[in-house]
Amino acid sequence: MSKKHDALYDDVLGNLDAPEPAPAAEVARGSRFLKRSTTIADHVTGEIEEKTLRWVDPADCVMWDRHNRAYDLLTEENCRDLIDGIRAQGRQEFPAIVRRKGDAYEVICGARRHFAVSWLRANNYTQFKYLIDVRDLTDEEAFRLADIENRDREDISDYERAIDYADAIKRYYGGKQKAMAARLEVSPPWLSRYLALADLPGDVVKAFTSIRDIKERHARDLKPLLARPESGQLVLEEARAIIREQARGTTLDGFEVIKRLKGAARPATEPKPRPVGGKEFRRHMADKPVTMRKKGRIVTLEFDADISDGALQMALDKFMEDRKKS
Repeated sequence: MSKKHDALYDDVLGNLDAPEPAPAAEVARGSRFLKRSTTIADHVTGEIEEKTLRWVDPADCVMWDRHNRAYDLLTEENCRDLIDGIRAQGRQEFPAIVRRKGDAYEVICGARRHFAVSWLRANNYTQFKYLIDVRDLTDEEAFRLADIENRDREDISDYERAIDYADAIKRYYGGKQKAMAARLEVSPPWLSRYLALADLPGDVVKAFTSIRDIKERHARDLKPLLARPESGQLVLEEARAIIREQARGTTLDGFEVIKRLKGAARPATEPKPRPVGGKEFRRHMADKPVTMRKKGRIVTLEFDADISDGALQMALDKFMEDRKKS
């Protein structure tokens, strides 16, 4: 948050609990009148802005359904810094931005603060409440406010931001990138890169253990490969193989996933000679094969020790399909 915002919140919060000072007996009525007139003038000229801040039970708040942070990905571990900070300070320092929703409040900005206070209250720190700033906002204003607050945050992923932008461009800006970029005060090429990230195929997204592993640069790497039918099919086949591996308990980090997806679309540097007397099974020519040799009723499967799990699994699946046809 900028220094300007910090100063504003500090000024507002610093006077939340301060008692109203009693007027000194010696202050003249004319002086009081002048002071009141000055305050009214400040309001009229916009030099003073009042905010409605409230301390509420976080259970009285719900996340905006188009909030740009995946609330279900918040955990005690990734909110630990905020939990410890609120506990050390004795209260939440900066208010969340909300708007009314019936008898409850809808959280526009402040999902981590909501999680942290909720966690504290659920773990014997019931004295803590959730500080909110109640605003009257349209959906488009709410989107821009949430984007401004979270744009530079490292704890919100590129993919979460991309999905938010992809929804917003249709919902608020009629599909016009230039209009949206102007409202967000970003360059059209910058916005275009995030929209390309949101456009990744579902199987590619599912190949990553967490959406937080998906980076904006991954879309730049994969876009030209996915644009060509042949290489695009190879990338998707590899993504599905990774999904199957992870379903069996294999864990791959984002670096390994993108390495395999890009590698799947690269042609083999040298064609391997076809073995005599055997039948090969593989996903595509870039993969090392599984070779079946049959002697009488004995079937032997041979494969290179360095074959990837995905390539081996796909080759074995093809072998089983072929076996059923025999």
